[in-house]
Amino acid sequence: MLTEPTLQKLKSLRLDAMAAAWLAQQKDPQVSQLDFDERFGLLVDAESLFRENRRLDRLLREAKLRLSQACVEDIDYPAARRLDRSLIRQLVSGRWIHEHQNVVITGATGTGKTYIACALAQHACRQGFRTLYRRASRLFEEMGLARADGSYVRLLGKFARVEVLVIDDWGLTPVREPERADLLEILEDRYGTRSTIMTSQLDPKRWHDHLGDPTLADAICDRVLHNAHRITLFGPSRRKTETKNPD
Repeated sequence: MLTEPTLQKLKSLRLDAMAAAWLAQQKDPQVSQLDFDERFGLLVDAESLFRENRRLDRLLREAKLRLSQACVEDIDYPAARRLDRSLIRQLVSGRWIHEHQNVVITGATGTGKTYIACALAQHACRQGFRTLYRRASRLFEEMGLARADGSYVRLLGKFARVEVLVIDDWGLTPVREPERADLLEILEDRYGTRSTIMTSQLDPKRWHDHLGDPTLADAICDRVLHNAHRITLFGPSRRKTETKNPD
C-alpha cells in the first residue's frame, strides 16, 4: 500500500484529520473487519468533526464573551429567580436568530443577566452563528475612537455583519448625544436582518426617559423591543450566595 503518497495528497487537500484517522485505522486490527463503506464513513466523520470543532473555536475566539464558560446547560431555575424554563428552551432552538429577533434581559445587579446573555451567545456559536460581545461602555468608547480615526463606517459594518450582537450593561450611566446616535446606527443596520441581545438593570419602560431625546428614544426602543423576547430576573444577588458559576 502506497501510504506516504496518499497521506501527502490528503494533506495537500487539507484533509489532515482524515489522514490522521486513516493512519489510526491501519493500526487498529478491529477496523480491518469493517467493509469499505464503513471505514470510509469513519474517515469522513473524523474530518467533519475536526472542522466543526475548529469552526467553533474560531467563533468563540471572535465572540470575546465576557464569560466564556457560560453555557445554557448550566443555567439554573430557582423559584426566586422566576426564570421561564420554556422560554430558554425556545431560545436554545435558535429560531429567534433565524427570524432576526432580539433578546432583552433585565434585572437587578448580580441576578445573572450577563451569564444568560453569554450562555445564549455561546450556544449561538455552537449553532454556527457569528457572535460578538461588547459592554455598552466599551462599545461607545470604541465608536468614539472610530469616529476620530476615520474607521467609523468600517466599524459599523463589523457590527452589522455579526449574526448575534451582545450589548451588556446598557443603561448604567447617562447617555450622551453621540452615544444615542451610535446606538441608533448600530440597531438600524441590524433591524430585521440580525439579532441583538441587550442586558440592563433598567426596566424597558424606563429606557425612553433614560435616552433623553424623544425622537431618538422612539427609534431605538422600537428597533430593540418591537420583536424582542424579554427575560426579567428576580431574587437576591447571586454573587453573594455563589462562588462558582454565578449564573
